[in-house]
Amino acid sequence: MGFISEIFGYLLNWLYNIFNNYGVAIIVFSVILRIILIPITIKQQKGMRKSAELQEEMKEIQRKYKNNPEKLNQETIELYKREKMSPFTGCLSSILQIIIILSVFFLVSRPLTYMKKVDPQIIEDYTKEIQESGEAKTAYNEIAIIEQKGGEDPQVYINMEFLGLDLSKVPTQSLNDWRVYVIPGLYIISSVLSIKLTMYTQKKEKQKKEIIVQNGEQKNVEPDPMEQMNKTMMYMMPIMSVTIAIVAPLGLALYWFISNILIIIERLIINKIMAIKENKEGKENA
Repeated sequence: MGFISEIFGYLLNWLYNIFNNYGVAIIVFSVILRIILIPITIKQQKGMRKSAELQEEMKEIQRKYKNNPEKLNQETIELYKREKMSPFTGCLSSILQIIIILSVFFLVSRPLTYMKKVDPQIIEDYTKEIQESGEAKTAYNEIAIIEQKGGEDPQVYINMEFLGLDLSKVPTQSLNDWRVYVIPGLYIISSVLSIKLTMYTQKKEKQKKEIIVQNGEQKNVEPDPMEQMNKTMMYMMPIMSVTIAIVAPLGLALYWFISNILIIIERLIINKIMAIKENKEGKENA
């Protein structure tokens, strides 16, 4: 995680030097990261749609080899190979999200190390000085250094004021300041919207695969284990993120809020493009 945080730190520091504002740098950083991840998002969306299309064949394989687990697994693997799909696409995407979440958490928790690249000895000396004075008001040593020593030493100064909010503050350590709940609150709202959009998309796909008309009879498709796992991850990721956001500096919640907004826009655009493409292919095959 530290290696990725180092890379993110170079980018965030470059942006900070341009805008001279930590909040603006995080917003632009979020946009750049989402642009980099677009190919993975498109691949994930295609995988979800392809998985829906394969449900009829999957149901037939499950029916045919329900008493032969070994053959069932073999045929399932062959189906995915034939269709050039990976059953772990959703899992890999979730793992990548977790890696990014933790990397950005380390980045905003230790901005002097990962972003400003301050000499570790300077950080250690300031940390000891603050701890000995008993002035530390946060669990994050580097945030305390920025707050208390930034005005004296340009090496450890970061402008964290953003639209009247101090992005160095931690919600659980600033309970009397209502402003610390603004960004986490917006993040929660955006997470709910993102989940509803995902559920709506999955519902539309499910309507295509749930009922199969075969010989005049309607048959329900077996539940897809991968779909169930993806649905679980869909709920777990926001819960985990909110839990971390309230114990981390506000810069992290800002990053997640902006990322959520971008993800919602991204999904709407990708879904629209894919729907147009499917309609066009359907007309051509008609």
